[in-house]
Amino acid sequence: MCTTTKPKRSALNQLTRLLLRKYNCGVRPVQNWTKPTTIYIDLIIKSVLDVDGQTQKVTTSIWYRQIWNDEFLVWDPEEFDGITEISLSSDAIWVPDVIISEFVDVGKSPVIPYVYVNCSGTVKNYKPIQVVSACHLEIYAFPFDKQNCTLTFRSWLHSVNEVDLALWRPAEEIANDTREFMNDGEWELLSVPSHYWTLNLEDRDYAQIQFNVLIRRRPLLYVVSLLIPSIFFMVVDVTSFYLPPNSGTRITFKTSILLGFTVIRVNLMDEIPATAIKTPLIAVFFAVCMALLVLSLAMSIFVVKLLHYSEKEIKEMSMSASDMNDSDWPVTEFCSQFIYFYSLHHLLSNGSTILQEVVSLRLYLQEEDNEGSSQSYWVELCLKVDKLLFCVYLLIMLIYVMTLLLLWGVWSSA
Repeated sequence: MCTTTKPKRSALNQLTRLLLRKYNCGVRPVQNWTKPTTIYIDLIIKSVLDVDGQTQKVTTSIWYRQIWNDEFLVWDPEEFDGITEISLSSDAIWVPDVIISEFVDVGKSPVIPYVYVNCSGTVKNYKPIQVVSACHLEIYAFPFDKQNCTLTFRSWLHSVNEVDLALWRPAEEIANDTREFMNDGEWELLSVPSHYWTLNLEDRDYAQIQFNVLIRRRPLLYVVSLLIPSIFFMVVDVTSFYLPPNSGTRITFKTSILLGFTVIRVNLMDEIPATAIKTPLIAVFFAVCMALLVLSLAMSIFVVKLLHYSEKEIKEMSMSASDMNDSDWPVTEFCSQFIYFYSLHHLLSNGSTILQEVVSLRLYLQEEDNEGSSQSYWVELCLKVDKLLFCVYLLIMLIYVMTLLLLWGVWSSA
């Protein structure tokens, strides 16, 4: 007669059933309730995914580790085939309610449903987290800015007498640990200093560990795509003043510069962060550059307008100017007087026809002389006005550059 034997349960199955048979995941795992449970925390910054200056949010990918001791999850490895460590569901055991105070949104973090437990009761909860946290971003010096974003870990419910926090590694090691950081992006990780402190709320102290994530933006992309083209446009605009104002090409050239600067500014508008309170210094730089280009174009239009006054207005101005300088006779006036006396000399012998022709020639020479002198005088005056406006433009630009350097120096020394 054959007898069937039930298969022997594995040691791992028996151990799991033994540990969780009478386990209550809602009770803090200590034999003496007056003894606090110490949660050891470790943090490794993996990457900075996004920095949103408008909403003041930072998305960070971190590797987070929690270690604590569970006095109810202890066994003798010799009784279970030498098993020293097992994995258990995190929903089946007590897990500390440690949160990040700056947490504002749910990130795309993978779900890790298990924790490791060793025979001495040490529980290791390792998981990657995508943290979307609030951060006070200083964007005034964009793109040469540095940011200090904090990640504060604390127990939401338990006071320091129940749940205490501590660092798993020395603070110096955590601060200088940048080996896992993805260093090829826009941001560079400087350090992650940390410190422990307690927060008093309603006569209860809560343990907190704050990590300061210090990051610095790499400005090369913005310098090449924003600053250098803008500086080139301003330099070309200054040199365009050397074009003759009566050539007809200066206004066209300056208009093309203004149009090109506007196109670059519109295309790269989304690259510049903005807040409702502060404006980056680079945004002020672009706005003033735009105003200077418009001012330069307006100056050139004014000069060209002066050059193209009507002949009647020029003659009136020149006649008023000649009245003030009657003592200075031009050479042509002397010639016309000579012809006049010469015509009188031949008046009796040649008749009235020759006299009329000579008088007409005299009047024509006088008219040509007055028109040519007035036109050259007016062009010379317009060129002097153009040079004056150019000097004023250079002075305004010099004041603007000095103001920018002063503001940058004040920010650097702050």
